Amino acid sequence: MILRSIQVGVPRSYGAEGADDPLDRPWTSAIAKRPLSGAVWVGRLGVAGDMQADRKVHGGPDKAVLAYAAAHYDSWREVLGRSDVGAGWFGENLTIDGVDELTVCVGDRFGIGQARFEVSQPRQPCATLNRRFHRKDMVKLVQANLRTGWYFRVLTEGWVESGMPVALVDRPWPHWTVYVASELMEERSRRREESVRLAECPALSESWRGTLTAAAPAR
Repeated sequence: MILRSIQVGVPRSYGAEGADDPLDRPWTSAIAKRPLSGAVWVGRLGVAGDMQADRKVHGGPDKAVLAYAAAHYDSWREVLGRSDVGAGWFGENLTIDGVDELTVCVGDRFGIGQARFEVSQPRQPCATLNRRFHRKDMVKLVQANLRTGWYFRVLTEGWVESGMPVALVDRPWPHWTVYVASELMEERSRRREESVRLAECPALSESWRGTLTAAAPAR
């Protein structure tokens, strides 16, 4: 596994007042991330220089760093018919080669350079992705393909750099892959017993535990 690139972004405003297409109306986001070169500091709340426009739903210790599988970009370029889609397009901070949602599990601990990370939850794409790609169905496409990416909490701060190896340090819950967890969140009202079991995973983010528990039947 290799860290292919590191991206950060700051809030930028797009669109125009009175646009006929809702996707062209004003919006502000830091989803457009740009690659960095050299050593980059990763702290408890994320990659140095990275920002979020809406801190109510983005950021925080449980969603400090967003990771994405490098293998997905070729598939997206083919599906979308766009050659420009690449690292940073999905708001990801770390692009990693050699892993994806089928092979990464909630609670996995990874080492990159000096830093140590723990998978806290899958990424839940929001409507900003529709605007970013100028497609009304982009969120649905991401969910349907479950190419969501995943969030890390930062256990140990440190310097990381593109090209560094990514080492799996521990895998305490191998049955809770990011793929399975995403499926359960989408189907939590029908798969309540499984959702309860996932909510009991101590590595899962607080917000996901709350949502899954609320959908569960009383015991």
